Amino acid sequence: MLRERKLLQQVCRDCAGIAVAFFWLRDNHSFLLLMDKISDDEVGLILKKVTDREDRKSCSQVCTQWRRVEGSTRTVLKVLDPQLLHSFLPRYPNLLALEAGRGIADSHLELVAETCPALQVVNLNLRQNDSVLEVFDSDVDTVTDEGICAIAAGCRDLRRVYLRRRKGVGNVGATALIKFSNLTHLDLSWCHGITDQALEAIGAAGSLQVLILHGCTLVTDWGLASLATGSSARTLKRLDLHECDQISDLGVGLLQQLSCLQVLNLAECGPRVTDTGGVALGAVSSLESINFSWLINISDISLVAIAENCYNLKEINVTGCELITGYGVRAFSQHKSLQVLILASCYNVYGDDIEQTVLECPTLSYLGLEKGLRYWIPDGLLERIPGHCRIEWL
Repeated sequence: MLRERKLLQQVCRDCAGIAVAFFWLRDNHSFLLLMDKISDDEVGLILKKVTDREDRKSCSQVCTQWRRVEGSTRTVLKVLDPQLLHSFLPRYPNLLALEAGRGIADSHLELVAETCPALQVVNLNLRQNDSVLEVFDSDVDTVTDEGICAIAAGCRDLRRVYLRRRKGVGNVGATALIKFSNLTHLDLSWCHGITDQALEAIGAAGSLQVLILHGCTLVTDWGLASLATGSSARTLKRLDLHECDQISDLGVGLLQQLSCLQVLNLAECGPRVTDTGGVALGAVSSLESINFSWLINISDISLVAIAENCYNLKEINVTGCELITGYGVRAFSQHKSLQVLILASCYNVYGDDIEQTVLECPTLSYLGLEKGLRYWIPDGLLERIPGHCRIEWL
């Protein structure tokens, strides 16, 4: 009771007297007369200042009017039990962001599309426990292209859609999202039905900035060609191809046409990505982060090309690139912007290589090294490494 009174006093100066009257007269007819004098707009202004979920819940219990206005002004909703969606969703017609996890189905998405046309963000990978990754079973996942098409057609203001691990989503759903809205972020990680056909549609998008295709193993060089030659080539800033192991140097080379690309993840993309592709990426001067983890055919040649040409690079990860030696690492000694260098499982990099790179690269602030290397580096060398560079043994 005291907490609710203080809340109302804090959210609006004009509300202080109302708060006092409310808690003294809440059981009297006088209270109802008092509350009738407050318009919906005034209640809305009060609730606009209340962002905490529990506080908003308390406000919604003040009276029928406050409950109605609280619902109409709610912009973000987390759906923990989709089976109850039909009973409470109509209260929130002006939602801008919806998050849901396990259990939501196409029928629920159809209701969302009908009820909340102003949606801008849809996240269907909500984790109820942040410490545990929620894994979806394709046999029980009830979100398919049909539900995604309903959302795409009903919510024309969509900007960000996250469909990670929705294995029932394929080309039809992805194409509908691009066709009906101006997406800036699209996460299709582990959507196993995504192929080059979807990338053909995505490549035509004129607003997409972030595209996550982690685990989309049916994507090939033809799909990357669509991204490189379409409208998205002028807007994409982040592209994640982690585990897309059907691509090769041909497709990677085409990525140099992405004129705004800042973040590129090629981790575990297979043996057909070699120095030919790595050197081609050196032409992308806008790159700020590159992940080459476990590309067994990437060597010093790629590192030298990137160090010499990618002036804006801040982070590079070459974990598991066994062809990398100290020569490639030293290429970053004079780099002017590199902050993060990860060299885990690079067994041909030694202490003097690390020392020169750290001492001569003043911007370097994080160094990830193979833990086995720790026993071969003299203590004196570690003492000479500047304090601004943190070393982590991986």
